[in-house]
Amino acid sequence: MTFRSKEAHQVNSRNMNQPIISVENLAKRYLIGRLTEKGDGLRHVLERLIRAPMGWLRSGSGQRRAKTEEFWALRDLNLEVAQGDVIGIIGRNGAGKSTLLKILSRITEPTQGRVRLRGRCASLLEVGTGFHPELTGRENIFLNGAILGMSRLEIKRRFDEIVAFSEINRFLDTPVKRYSSGMYVRLAFAVAAHLEPDILIVDEVLAVGDVEFQKKCLGKMKDVASQGGRTVLFVSHNMAAVQNLCTRGILLDRGRILSDGNISSVIGEYTRRASCMSRNSLRTRADRAGKGDVIITDVAILDAQGKPACGCIAGTELKLRLSYSVRPGIKLQNNCSIDVCIERNMKCLTNLSTAFPSRVPLILEGDGHLDFRIPELPLSKATYLLSTYVQADGATQDWVQDAFELQVVAGDFFGTGKNCHDGWSGEYVLVKHTWEQHSANGSRSATGANNHALS
Repeated sequence: MTFRSKEAHQVNSRNMNQPIISVENLAKRYLIGRLTEKGDGLRHVLERLIRAPMGWLRSGSGQRRAKTEEFWALRDLNLEVAQGDVIGIIGRNGAGKSTLLKILSRITEPTQGRVRLRGRCASLLEVGTGFHPELTGRENIFLNGAILGMSRLEIKRRFDEIVAFSEINRFLDTPVKRYSSGMYVRLAFAVAAHLEPDILIVDEVLAVGDVEFQKKCLGKMKDVASQGGRTVLFVSHNMAAVQNLCTRGILLDRGRILSDGNISSVIGEYTRRASCMSRNSLRTRADRAGKGDVIITDVAILDAQGKPACGCIAGTELKLRLSYSVRPGIKLQNNCSIDVCIERNMKCLTNLSTAFPSRVPLILEGDGHLDFRIPELPLSKATYLLSTYVQADGATQDWVQDAFELQVVAGDFFGTGKNCHDGWSGEYVLVKHTWEQHSANGSRSATGANNHALS
C-alpha cells in the first residue's frame, strides 16, 4: 500500500495528458465489534449478580464482546479524474463516499491500493476541519492556509476576499470555539475556496449552512471550476445541486463504483436503484441508523378497503401504514414520535409526524402499526421516496433513508374534469385556490377554481 502526492503550484505547467487524480485498486477496511449485555440498567446487573455470581464474574462484569468483524468501506476501486472535471459523488448512506474523500484528502490511509494527486488539494469534509478552537478566525485563516501550502504573502493577498465571503467580520478576532456550526462552515469554505487549490473537495458539510449561503458556495465552486480549470469533487444528497454544478457523476454502493458517466444518467441510475428498495423488507435493512429500541419493519400504501396498493392518485386519499417492532420488555413513552419525509430529488417536500396534529402522547410497546392519512394527496404525477424516522427518550431510535417508493399518478385534483398534470412538466406541489378577473372598468367578469400548480 502506497500513498503519493506531487505538489504543483502552476496548473498550466502540468502534463495535460496525465489525470490530476489517479486511484488504483483502492480498498479501506475497518474492524468493527460491539459490547453486548442482557440488560443495560443497574437493576439487570444486580439481578444477574444475585442469581449467578460466578457466571457474572467469569463473563467480565456481565459484558461479552462480540466477535470482531471486518467491514470494507471501499473495495477494488479504480478511478481517474482529469484536470477541470467537476464530479458529483452520490450514493446511499454507508456507500463509501466520505471514506473516499478522506483518503483523497490524506486524512485516512487506505488499506490497499494507491492514490496519486498531481496538485494542491483543499478539502472541506467536517465542520471546523483544520481549525484550532482556541485560535481566532483571523489566526485560523493563516493556519489553514499554511496547512494548504500557501505562503503568508499569498494568504494576505486573498485575506479580504475570504473575510468578505464568510460574512463573519464582527467575529474575526473571536476564538472559533465560540462559533456556531454555520459560522464554522462559512469560514472554512471561504478559506478552502479562495486559496486557489488545484483540487477542491467538498462533502455534505455545506448542508449545515443556510440556504442563501449554500447558493453562494455553489456559485463559488462553479467559479473555481470554470476559472483556471480547477477540479472539484462534490458529495451531496441534494440532487438538484449536484446536477446544477457537476458534469460527471460517480455512483457508489458498498464501496464499489456502480456507474461513472454523465451526471444526468448517473442520477437516473441512483433514483432507479433507490426505487427498488420498496420491494425489500425494512426489517433486514443494514443501512439504518439509531439506537434500535424500536424499528420500522414495513411501509405500505392502503386503499379505501384497507388493502395494500401500488400507488396513489393525485387528489385522492392516501393512507400510509408503518409497522414497527419494539424490543421485548421495553416501553417508550417519553417524547416519542414517528415521522415520514416525502422526498423528490433528495428534497423533502413535506413531513408527516405524530408530533404535529395533536398533543396526544405516542407510546411504543411491543409490535404494532401506525396509519398516516392524507385526505387529498397534493402531489403531481411522479415517483417519490419516503424516509422514516423514529425518536424516543431524547434519542434517534431508527432512521431509514429511502425506505419506500411512492408512485403518484395524475388525477382530477381540482375537480375540473381534467388531470392536474395536463400541460405541465416536472414535479410540483398542488394547492387549491381561486382566481378572479376584473375588466378595465373594474367589474368582475370571471371567478372560479384554477388548475394551475405551484412549482
